[in-house]
Amino acid sequence: MFCRTFQEQEHAIPLFLDIFPPDEYNRHMELYRVNRLPPHSDFTVEVPASKSILNRALILAAFGNSETLLSCGDFAEDTRAMLSCLTTLGIRWREEDGGIRVFGCGGKIPVRNAELNVRSAGTAARFLTAALAFLGGDYTMRSSAQMEKRPMELLSALETSGAVIEYLGERGHFPFRLHSDGIKAAMLSVDTDLSTQYASGILLAAAVSRPTALRLTGSRTDGSYINMTLRLMERFGAAWTREGSTIRVVSAEHSPESIEIESDLSGACYFYALSLLLSARVLVRRIHPDTLQGDKKFLALLSARGVRFKDTAEGLLADGSSVSAYRGFTENMGDFSDQTLTVAALAPFADTPTRITGIGHIRRQECNRIRAITENLSALGVPVTEEADGVTIEPAPVHSGTIRTFGDHRVAMAFSLIGLKTGEISIEDPQCCKKTFENYFDILERLTQ
Repeated sequence: MFCRTFQEQEHAIPLFLDIFPPDEYNRHMELYRVNRLPPHSDFTVEVPASKSILNRALILAAFGNSETLLSCGDFAEDTRAMLSCLTTLGIRWREEDGGIRVFGCGGKIPVRNAELNVRSAGTAARFLTAALAFLGGDYTMRSSAQMEKRPMELLSALETSGAVIEYLGERGHFPFRLHSDGIKAAMLSVDTDLSTQYASGILLAAAVSRPTALRLTGSRTDGSYINMTLRLMERFGAAWTREGSTIRVVSAEHSPESIEIESDLSGACYFYALSLLLSARVLVRRIHPDTLQGDKKFLALLSARGVRFKDTAEGLLADGSSVSAYRGFTENMGDFSDQTLTVAALAPFADTPTRITGIGHIRRQECNRIRAITENLSALGVPVTEEADGVTIEPAPVHSGTIRTFGDHRVAMAFSLIGLKTGEISIEDPQCCKKTFENYFDILERLTQ
């Protein structure tokens, strides 16, 4: 169990990350022993606001022309990182009951020479960098040690389009200094195989600055997160057209007075997975079938294995009470790769092997997530084979053991599912979930009592 709560550690964690590299950091944190949940459980949970939607909406609202209320409920560390940067830029916002009210600057950033720290927030790192390059100014961009290890190919696209970047460490990585008089290139190009967030960052920046065309290359040119970005831009008044793999954006004139931010489907999927794993009935509040979020494709995997979904006024219910066994997964998860770890945690208990493809890019995320899968499952006695673009996992009895999180929130949350099934798993560094879902293990604590 925890020795201390998330709240008690709020100010200590960033300092700890600065002192220790990720592997050393893990060894100094508490262990969380996951208690077993009985099968055929019936429960309701509430998850934070979607970080993916909320941080996109913050860019559109902060650099837009109006005052906008983002009705979002609770939010997590990645959003706090974005809000901290907006404060440094002189953009006003305030928390209200159930939301964040943002006072848009109309594309005229009040503080155009600033030092910003995006911490470990990938969305803040990519979306803010693109917006600042398009709107102009001089900025020193810093991050956590973990983020410094993650390549930022977006920077090359911005340099090609006129931004001047001085790297303060490794080229193509945080930290760096950005100088821009505004991106004036009529056309930019982004490889979606590296990260669709680069494309989303440029699209968002165009929506709050000037008309721009973006040519998409790679295998994920119609990715779900790009479509999420486009649909959200529409709600903020931006227009766009698409011809093949080229998207042309016309900037928004007025932001909406208010917008509802969905609950985080990525976080909800860990609980929905229990409908299959434990033949449970799970309702997650403020999730509905018309979600903007690409991880709804994970729900289709559950549905194909007998989980029944029903929309209710409160939220989406997953009913796995009639599921007694399920087959393994043979899926290309390139377009909803955040759920790769979730599927990997379900795989040992399936009747047939699991093969996940299309996920080579997850080696470059908060940690090497393929390595996290292979090391942790192997340590638990589960046969797993790493491939160039994926993994194959054999069904097997799971040994007791401790999960190494490598400082990655999704590793911690996904592998907790094995503990909820067996009661024999401990999680290193559970507090890494603070990044997107700070009370995740508090919820598990309540469910297992």
